[in-house]
Parts: sequence; C-alpha cells; structure tokens
Amino acid sequence: MSPIQAVSSVFRHYAAFSGRARRSEYWWFWLFRGVVLVLAAAADAMVFDTSWDLRPEVNFTAATADEAFYITGVVTLALLLPTIAVEVRRLHDTDRTGWWWLLNLVPFGTVVLWLFFYTRDSREPNRFGPPTKVAAQTR
Repeated sequence: MSPIQAVSSVFRHYAAFSGRARRSEYWWFWLFRGVVLVLAAAADAMVFDTSWDLRPEVNFTAATADEAFYITGVVTLALLLPTIAVEVRRLHDTDRTGWWWLLNLVPFGTVVLWLFFYTRDSREPNRFGPPTKVAAQTR
C-alpha cells in the first residue's frame, strides 16, 4: 500500500471502527500525522511568534502558552478520531478486540499497543473480516 493510498483509506474510513487495517496503512498514517503536527507547530511558531529558547536569561516576550498552540490543537482534534479508528482497525487485523486500545490510558500501555501494531496480521479470516491483503489484491 502506497503512502497516498494509506492516508486516503484512513480518511475514507474517518470514524469506522469496524473492519481491519493493514500494517502499512497504520504506519503510513502515523508518519503523515507526525509530519502534519510538526507543520502545525511550525505554523503556530510563525503566527504567534513563539520562541523556544529555554535559557532563563532570555525574556519570553512572545505569545502566552494559551494562545501559542491554536493551530496544533485544531489539527490534533481533527486527527484524533481517524487515529483512534485506524488503531482499532489495526487491532482487529491482529485478531484483537478494539477494547485493547484502552491500554493507552495506563502507563507503558502505548508500548504494548505499538508491539501489537507492529505484529503481522492474521492471514486467515477472523471475526473482524477477511484478510486485508487478500481483499486488496482481489479488487
């Protein structure tokens, strides 16, 4: 799956928590999301003239912390639902229920989830649908 196909697939299934997501779909979207968030933070820095200099002798005269992350906050909220949805579908691809996503709420739970996201998908049909790789090749 190409990066453009992966990102468009995630946005086509913006809030779909059923079905399965291939490993490449998840990781390409994860990279896309990271790049977009970095660009949003850069836009915040330019628009609000924020300074990231942490030396105590430098005065922080730029925008306050409350107004320094508007763009990043909007982008984060816009990408929150598709991110959770693709993570749940990725868990389905590894034959795990979406409730495993709640591991994000405990310390080091995200590390366990990343291991699940990295594992190879189940090659047979499971309770969440047919294998995505086979389904993509038959289209």
